[in-house]
Amino acid sequence: MIDTLKTWHRLMQDRDVNGLDDLLADNAVFHSPVVHTPQEGKAITKQYLAAAFHVLGNDQFEYLREIKDGNNAVLEFHTELDGIVINGIDMIQWDEEGRISDFKVMVRPLKAVNKLHEKMAAMLEARKSGS
Repeated sequence: MIDTLKTWHRLMQDRDVNGLDDLLADNAVFHSPVVHTPQEGKAITKQYLAAAFHVLGNDQFEYLREIKDGNNAVLEFHTELDGIVINGIDMIQWDEEGRISDFKVMVRPLKAVNKLHEKMAAMLEARKSGS
């Protein structure tokens, strides 16, 4: 069984996109703070998390606290993008094997949501075009 949170922290710290293959369940669902519909499936969830590794995972990124209950966790984070302070949470749920089945990101304040939308859209587009 996978130690989900330990593995997640390592992947995030190392920005290890390939490690997501083993950590995500095939039926994983990603809930973006800026996209209105859930993104269903391992491939699209991996795309969003990979983009987040590069957009949010800068030198200022840090998890401030972690609350765990069974197969659920809420991780509060803090970072800065282009001078805008971002405060958010990752809500993670995993299956009995330890693979992430649901990943929801919430971000505040509004300026941070707008900046994140701008940066994530650019990163996803660059990844799609192979840049």
